[in-house]
Amino acid sequence: MQLTAELTVYPFQTDYKDTIRHIVARLNAYDDINVRTFPTATILVGNYDRVMEVVNEVIKWSYLEHGKCVFVAKFLPGYEAD
Repeated sequence: MQLTAELTVYPFQTDYKDTIRHIVARLNAYDDINVRTFPTATILVGNYDRVMEVVNEVIKWSYLEHGKCVFVAKFLPGYEAD
């Protein structure tokens, strides 16, 4: 099953733009999902299990690398965003 996930991140750091850039770059490192970034969110599209694994990995990595961040997510199972 395909999954589209929309992620928005709100870092607690004063240099929040750099933190967001690092997180988006990390998401783009996964070549088995499609990643599209917009000014307010990043869209992930791919196999349901893989997208959920990537979200889990990136949230953990971001905490270890950058500290606390708020992640807001929307999940649309069975939908493939254009």
